[in-house]
Amino acid sequence: MRNLMSLIMLGSLLLLFGTTLVAQAANPKVLIKTSKGDITVELYQDKAPITVKNFLAYVDKNFYDTTIFHRVIKGFMIQGGGLTADFHEKGGMAPIKNEAGNGLSNLRGTIAMARTGVVDSATNQFFINHVDNLGLDHKNNTDDGFGYCVFGKVTAGLDVVDAIAGVPTTIQHLAQDVPRETVTILSVRRVTN
Repeated sequence: MRNLMSLIMLGSLLLLFGTTLVAQAANPKVLIKTSKGDITVELYQDKAPITVKNFLAYVDKNFYDTTIFHRVIKGFMIQGGGLTADFHEKGGMAPIKNEAGNGLSNLRGTIAMARTGVVDSATNQFFINHVDNLGLDHKNNTDDGFGYCVFGKVTAGLDVVDAIAGVPTTIQHLAQDVPRETVTILSVRRVTN
């Protein structure tokens, strides 16, 4: 009887440990193929479930294919996912709730949702932080202090982020910080292990 109880306890521990490992490994990843190279991003669905679900909905529709990084500021961030090469805005889905209060920080290599001055206005545009941008973090629940929701981190291709950030920029289409050389997002796809 004692051996049976030991086996049950051991089995329960293995099941619990195995479930924990699966839960930890469950964060989805995406591959962002650009005209400058590939970027792999792990998405933190446990910390930003609404944002990750929204982003993956765009990914699954191939929405990001042939969009551009339209705003590039070296020493700050690279922004894309909403405009075509001729600067036409792609229509997105409804705005989502801002999850910037999730405890994640806008550190180098993290991906976050772009938005307007309205807290809950993010749709499809995103940015990747080129440097630590703690000023973009959630500070409080006011419009000025709410921050920008981090929902993942680059796990491969940070050199590509650096290359994109280093592209010379100009003023074009009444916008500043537009790359002189178009940087295209060729595709964004889920990575299956």
